[in-house]
Amino acid sequence: MFTIIGGDGREYGPVTAEQVRAWIAAGRATLDTKARRDREVEWRRLGDFAEFGTPATPLAHDTPASVPPPSDYRAYAADLIARAAKIDVISCFERSWELLKSDFWGIVGVTTVVLLVTLVASVIPVLKWFVTFFLSGVFYGGLYAFYLKKLRGHTATLGDAFSGFSVAFIPLALATAVTYALVALGFVLLILPGIYLAVAYSFALLLIVDKKLPFWDALEVSRRVITAQWWRVFFLLILGAIIGAAGVLALFVGLFITMPIAIGAVTVAYERLCNPPPRA
Repeated sequence: MFTIIGGDGREYGPVTAEQVRAWIAAGRATLDTKARRDREVEWRRLGDFAEFGTPATPLAHDTPASVPPPSDYRAYAADLIARAAKIDVISCFERSWELLKSDFWGIVGVTTVVLLVTLVASVIPVLKWFVTFFLSGVFYGGLYAFYLKKLRGHTATLGDAFSGFSVAFIPLALATAVTYALVALGFVLLILPGIYLAVAYSFALLLIVDKKLPFWDALEVSRRVITAQWWRVFFLLILGAIIGAAGVLALFVGLFITMPIAIGAVTVAYERLCNPPPRA
């Protein structure tokens, strides 16, 4: 039996070696993930244990048995809701700060490049509306993919931050356009439905780049999962906006630090709600 330290900094286990191998195959753990054997106190790399030193070739059926394939988004969302613990908003920001410190200039640099490219593209008259209502989600989807890799302890590069254009362009663009349309309609309908949907769709881009869900399935899974903890996610987004505003007040220089923290916190919250540990 083994206990591991997940990408969110929490301990998961004790579980069997087979379950750990399933997590490795699903990309939720790596050979560098810290772990300890039952009744042992020393934390070591998973790769240092004989059971995981030579991982088997990942197969499609190696995903944890308790996680249904995302073909039925309703059942998939219900399973995530049943397994996810209540998120601690402050700990999401603490974990994001730890992530930023682990590769400060790399994360700040990549985030700055993506945001600047998005900003420049959005002010070009012929591209302005297309970028706003379609391409912004493609840019941010790639950026979230970069943060997910960093959070999970994988190697991530600038190319990963623009991977939305190569791996999920159409779903990301459609999710962005539909989100804008539905949120705008919600604001017309007494404002509150718009606020609800703006928060509820926060994980849609992450679900597309991480789970490869179709755009509508991603929107619905995000809405259902977040609705179960809507106020917590709302508070997380508000706190992120406040932190971002503080960066703007610091002569915009602080924005290069506060934006990665805010984006990282959303990514941590996604990881805890949409990648919860399997049932015992």
